[in-house]
Amino acid sequence: MSSSPLSLRLTGAQVLRDGALQDTALAFSEGHIVDHALPEVDLSGYLLMPGIIDLHGDAFERHIAPRPSAPFPVAMGLRGTDRDAAANGVTTAWLAQSWSWEGGHRGPDAAENLLAALDAYRPHAQTDLRIQIRCETHTVHTRDRLIAAVEKHNVDYVVFNNHLEEALYLSRVNPEALAHWAKGAGRTPQEHLALVHAAFDESPQVPRHLCALAEAFDRIGVRYGSHDDPDGDTRERYSVLGARVCEFPTARSAAAVAKAVGDHVVMGAPNIVRGGSQAGNIQAARLVADDLCDALVSDYHYPALSKAAFRMVDDGLRDLPSAWAMISTNAAKIMDMTDRGTLAPGQRADIVIVHPDTHAIEGTIAGGRISHLSGDVAHRFFDAASETKLAAE
Repeated sequence: MSSSPLSLRLTGAQVLRDGALQDTALAFSEGHIVDHALPEVDLSGYLLMPGIIDLHGDAFERHIAPRPSAPFPVAMGLRGTDRDAAANGVTTAWLAQSWSWEGGHRGPDAAENLLAALDAYRPHAQTDLRIQIRCETHTVHTRDRLIAAVEKHNVDYVVFNNHLEEALYLSRVNPEALAHWAKGAGRTPQEHLALVHAAFDESPQVPRHLCALAEAFDRIGVRYGSHDDPDGDTRERYSVLGARVCEFPTARSAAAVAKAVGDHVVMGAPNIVRGGSQAGNIQAARLVADDLCDALVSDYHYPALSKAAFRMVDDGLRDLPSAWAMISTNAAKIMDMTDRGTLAPGQRADIVIVHPDTHAIEGTIAGGRISHLSGDVAHRFFDAASETKLAAE
């Protein structure tokens, strides 16, 4: 970030601290929560919540290519993603980039291009943007390249997924969908299906490939998990491998096994907001009700994160502190990030300013810097700045 962190004391609001909403002031200086007197901004009537931590989002793809045939420069897309995240209260975000046999925008070339672009953009970012690599299991011959990219760009999160069965299924029962998939990758259905079969031929080598990646990630210090586990057996195999995050399980059995062995379960916030999965998989609300879900992520829509928290409150699934923890505190714990996820003294100053009635996010402070201001909150900050300037004169 280019601007210097602020030193302010936010007064009059209700602050989510220690698992409860408290009528107390919240001060921050040099990018961290502190506990001493500072110039004040009156935020009476608002809620101050910990910054949202998004473990998986691919909305960046639509900032880079709003239409499949109309891509824009990656740096331009990252700037749009950054602003989109900040406007929705996100202070830390992992952009979910595929590393797949599919090629195109999901292939290793695209992943390396995004990683390099984010390295260049990061000094200007308002949000702590990171990359999550979604590694297709059948990418045996790119293992050294993937490990090198992870080390070079300090990637800290990888998930394994396998879409081969889906492609083979589509080729049999829905060739039109396969043709659409192929078109998105810039090839004919026949060419795409040939790639599918070539990847499938790597199946005997995949178990050893995943073990080698797991060993490398353990050495480097990378957290890894799996994506779209269809059943408990699949989750158990990944857990034994060391992939301790179960991301978007498609069936209850996968989530149940994950929780039974102490793994983390992550679901999509849009699933909560829309009342179900757009792909027809298990309802996230059912897993939340059964205590089989630890955290929610944006998936493809940043506004769904805060909306899901309030939706869970309205539906009686969680009170507000525990609902908000599913988009902040719990995510920090999953990634072993001890410097964020709460508003305790010493923590990184990641703060979301929420209107209690409309639930609109009117302000976001990331690392002690303002990344988003709107509505009445913006006027209060400007008024406070004017008063401070007059007092100094």
